[in-house]
Amino acid sequence: MRKEHIERLLPAAFQRTRTPGGVLDALLAVMERLHEPSEYVLAHGDDLASAYRAPDRLLPFLIDWVAWEHLGAGGLPPGRQRELIANAASLAAARGTAAGMSRLLATVCGVDGFVIDEPADRAFHIVVGVPPAAADQIELVRRVVAAEKPAATTCEVAVITPVQNKE
Repeated sequence: MRKEHIERLLPAAFQRTRTPGGVLDALLAVMERLHEPSEYVLAHGDDLASAYRAPDRLLPFLIDWVAWEHLGAGGLPPGRQRELIANAASLAAARGTAAGMSRLLATVCGVDGFVIDEPADRAFHIVVGVPPAAADQIELVRRVVAAEKPAATTCEVAVITPVQNKE
């Protein structure tokens, strides 16, 4: 709140005694500075719920808010947390599908190329192929798959081995 606006809230006797550089003028300047942080938050309140503009310290709350806290996503780097929050609705809509699991793993790990296979000879079983670029995140992949696979489904998680050309 600007000091001119604060001054209008004072009784008329105080308003008449305000002089530039005077005690009341200095007090109004201090009051103006005290309001600045609150006014900034009020003016930028929509940033607090934005995946890409929220402060890093608020990301775990937003992950909880979009119901992905069970993945342990609070330990992810901020960029991946932001992607998970921004894509939460579309990921939730695809939940329970192979495509949804693949997209979720790609978002959480920051690497594309996950393959979800449902072998015809094994009912209620999935095999999750992890791209070599995400091999160092295998425990994260296992945690996400365990949390997101259908309850009655068993799973295997394995790193995809590159096929060598034989000439």
